[in-house]
Amino acid sequence: MISEHRIRFADANTMSDVASQNVHLVVTSPPYPMIEMWDELFCQHTAIKKALHSQTGMTAFELMHRQLDKVWDEIHRVLVPGGIACINIGDATRTLKDEFALYPNHSRILAHMLKLGFTNLPNILWRKQTNAPNKFMGSGMMPPGAYVTLEHESILIFRKGGKRPFKTQEEKTNRRQSAFFWEERNQWFSDVWMDLKGIRQKTWDKQTRQRSGAYPYELAYRLICMFSVMGDTVLDPFLGTGTTLFAAAATGRHSVGYELDEALQPLISKGCGQAIEQGRRRIGERFDDHLEFVRNRQAAGGVIKYTNQVYGFPVITRQETELMIPMPAAIQETVKNQFQVTYDMPKAPAIGQPAIVPKAIPTPKTGQLTLFD
Repeated sequence: MISEHRIRFADANTMSDVASQNVHLVVTSPPYPMIEMWDELFCQHTAIKKALHSQTGMTAFELMHRQLDKVWDEIHRVLVPGGIACINIGDATRTLKDEFALYPNHSRILAHMLKLGFTNLPNILWRKQTNAPNKFMGSGMMPPGAYVTLEHESILIFRKGGKRPFKTQEEKTNRRQSAFFWEERNQWFSDVWMDLKGIRQKTWDKQTRQRSGAYPYELAYRLICMFSVMGDTVLDPFLGTGTTLFAAAATGRHSVGYELDEALQPLISKGCGQAIEQGRRRIGERFDDHLEFVRNRQAAGGVIKYTNQVYGFPVITRQETELMIPMPAAIQETVKNQFQVTYDMPKAPAIGQPAIVPKAIPTPKTGQLTLFD
């Protein structure tokens, strides 16, 4: 099994080298309109720069989103019928002309996606943990000028058309092999995620770090497992430091990433070199977590009716009996900004015996995987 990963340092407003109806899943997080760290990018457009200079907030907000609309239009073109788009976006608060206001990025994107013909599926609220000792906005303890603190972002989920068809026997088998565990289903498909922590990217360039705005690896990894099957193509039109590419590599999917900032290229390339270990660690954790779940359920007297045909361990539902997870084995850059990943497929030690279950790689002492030095 091989997956291919392409990086394009270009504007995703026109993804001319991605054929129509050729992408199965989009996982991305765009620059957030009306967040000051993105002003420099948006102000490359004269009208937006003028609107911000004159402090006409809603005009600037709308003009920024019209730039993002061009990317959403392209996403609609490249997605297959039944393909899914997941967009991580946060709302913004800002004071202009001494007036504090909320700029609802999630609802503006939602409105445009519906206009394009997408179906909005149940969305996810990502409750972002913060260690800030003082989170007050506005007048502190004095009513009525205190403001609610924004502590969540949205993961908007859209489908292009109806349910994706799996027609051939090969397609149906691959779908069954791409299943996730029952207990993962219960956790991942909750509409509130409270267990994901962002990881500060360590780069040699402070300005580059400020522009990256990366989301956690686990966010991309989950969404790819949830809404695609092995061999699918995943697109990130705002690739940033490459998180979506690394997660796609770990899950046996192909990927295409677009990024305007070529200064991020060394960072992405270095991350690719560490993506194999990262993927193997996460897969090992999944197996360890499942086996612990089985032990706890059986110790509590629970009955588990089914057995996974590949690994020989108990599973809750029939849909998990063909589940298999290839392990990423090696990655190489075939040509500049194009990477190829090979995989170790599950192997039985002897005929008639189940495949060996991979073990989790020990977690670094920090408790988090350090992807960049």
